Amino acid sequence: MGSFSRGQRQIANFIHDNYDKAAYMTAAKLGSVVRVSESTVVRFANEMGFDGYPEFQLALRELIRNRLTSFQRIEVTNSLIGDGDVLDKVLEADADNIRRTMEEIDREAFDRAIDKIAGAKTIYIIGVRSSATLAGFLNYSLRMMFDNVKLVQTTSGSELFEQIMQIGPQDVMIAVSFPRYSKRIVNAVTFARNAGAEVVALTSGTMSPIAPYATELLLARSDMASFADSLVAPMSILNAMVVALSRKNQELVTERLRKLEKIWDEYDVYDKSQG
Repeated sequence: MGSFSRGQRQIANFIHDNYDKAAYMTAAKLGSVVRVSESTVVRFANEMGFDGYPEFQLALRELIRNRLTSFQRIEVTNSLIGDGDVLDKVLEADADNIRRTMEEIDREAFDRAIDKIAGAKTIYIIGVRSSATLAGFLNYSLRMMFDNVKLVQTTSGSELFEQIMQIGPQDVMIAVSFPRYSKRIVNAVTFARNAGAEVVALTSGTMSPIAPYATELLLARSDMASFADSLVAPMSILNAMVVALSRKNQELVTERLRKLEKIWDEYDVYDKSQG
């Protein structure tokens, strides 16, 4: 604070007291609310060590997302959508999340992750709270291809460790975590890394609490969509993982699926009516 100009101190004080709102304001809007010029806001971001306001804003969003309560998230979302069409706004935001994820993802890390998963002795999959849905989808898909897949249930902390106590250097844990982050998944990936296992982390950014434990870090955009995050982009990454793994083990997967189709037919698993 001591090195800031008066206008920059006004900005800093507003962000400190209203971080949930400030993180989603444009430079012009923030300047208007604080009663300083837009250029002062930009210089403030530069003073904080960022190349520009957008970079500062992104870092602020990532920093605070895990601190926002559910009702704060709803307030932020309402202010962003305003009187606009909800369906249009949400679909546009989801499309933008996928586009930015495609531009920013580390493709070499993705390829290395696929190699490690394909060669793992056991594949552990974990996701907590809202991320549990993503973990469940990946578990369903990978079990179609491999016998060595374990979905870690996280109903209690003690049961979690009982399920992963055998994890070791030949294994891979796929950890999926998006705000608000759960302590349970942090404990799980810490345990896995200490045991020598590879950790493929699919998360929202380098400030995610599981990022430091990742041997392969895959980042997907997941901006807020009301009290929950949009998980469209992470789901696309998981879809890409499933496709890549099926292509890498195509003969084995084809034979396995052929057997499953016979079983499904024999036991009339799927409805084949055209209606």
